Amino acid sequence: MFIREVTPSFIKNSRGERTVQIGLVTYEGKFKASAPSGKSKGKHEVPSYNSKGIDRSMKLLRAFCKRLENRNFMIRKIDDLKLLVKLVRRFEARYGRLGGNVTYALESVFLKAAAADNNKELWEFINDEVNKGSKPKMPRPVGNCIGGGLHSKLIKGRRPDFQEFLFIPREKTFSRAVTVNLRAYEYARKLLRAQGKNDENAWRTNKTNEETLDVLKAVAKKYKLRIGLDVAASTFYGKGYYNYKNKNLIRDKVDQADYIERMIKKYRIFYVEDGMQEEDFSGFKEILNATKENKFKSLIVGDDLTTTNLRLVRRAVNGGAINAMIIKPNQIGSILEVKNVVNFCKKNKIVMIFSHRSGETMDDVLADYCIGFGGQFLKTGIFGRERLIKLKRIIDIEKKLK
Repeated sequence: MFIREVTPSFIKNSRGERTVQIGLVTYEGKFKASAPSGKSKGKHEVPSYNSKGIDRSMKLLRAFCKRLENRNFMIRKIDDLKLLVKLVRRFEARYGRLGGNVTYALESVFLKAAAADNNKELWEFINDEVNKGSKPKMPRPVGNCIGGGLHSKLIKGRRPDFQEFLFIPREKTFSRAVTVNLRAYEYARKLLRAQGKNDENAWRTNKTNEETLDVLKAVAKKYKLRIGLDVAASTFYGKGYYNYKNKNLIRDKVDQADYIERMIKKYRIFYVEDGMQEEDFSGFKEILNATKENKFKSLIVGDDLTTTNLRLVRRAVNGGAINAMIIKPNQIGSILEVKNVVNFCKKNKIVMIFSHRSGETMDDVLADYCIGFGGQFLKTGIFGRERLIKLKRIIDIEKKLK
């Protein structure tokens, strides 16, 4: 794969903020990759950019990309990215960190070009290595319908404390599941009397968590959907307590775990992400153990707890804290590390949810990663062009596989 040109640039994400895009030209064609930006971030995520900011990262990136031009890279599998990573680390040791968003975009654009160089689509290129070329199963969409927490502005001084209220369809095909989620999304707007959308195109409301779950339950019943929550508990945790501003109350660790357990049971919640703060492994374990007594299965999902970091994933899994986890490649800034996490999850039967970020771009590479690595779920918004483009990519792949 001969590198003719590498061009970094700034683009705007779905929140109107600057992020990094990298263009790559080889003899096989032109390729682009960009990095999303999270708003609710785990403290153990790799820094998105250089400590001096995104402008410093761009300056360094431009200098580094000049060193890549007119070089030949033999990338026949994911592990061959190690040559690129070695060059990045050598450069960073001398000039400073590029940041996880930058390395993610760089590795992604190289993988896109490598797949084309091997006459494959990206998901196929990954699947042939990770899953020995077996026919991949389509993931199920996890759709963000109603928003609260850091993703939503206050309405009359209130909003739900939980960050995302989610739908997970039971449909046999991905395309049908997307259609059902869109219908449920519109029905939720009517029941909710929604007052606009947040930065993930989820409906905004000033209802309490329980009132919002009542709406979610009614919609789920009509469309035969499963309910999910991204509690994002770390965003309202401080000084040993969970501070619920919507109802103006506080809960300690024991109360929080008990509250989440009661909500799961009352609303038959299938999916619960970050129900406890990001360093409370024992709290996660308590919730997971409690759900085993229920007659229905629940996924207890780590995101801020695990941050796509193999060391943290090992601790969570070996400690019995989770049975599912979020995979956000730019959290760790390395597709090689994503591969290691995926292999560990498969070995330990941990459900994988590949997830978007709140500040998204029009890059649909997340869909290829989800299918290629064998993710069981893809978490995005239900509506919005940056969300729909990823859903459309999976629908297109599903059609080709048929």
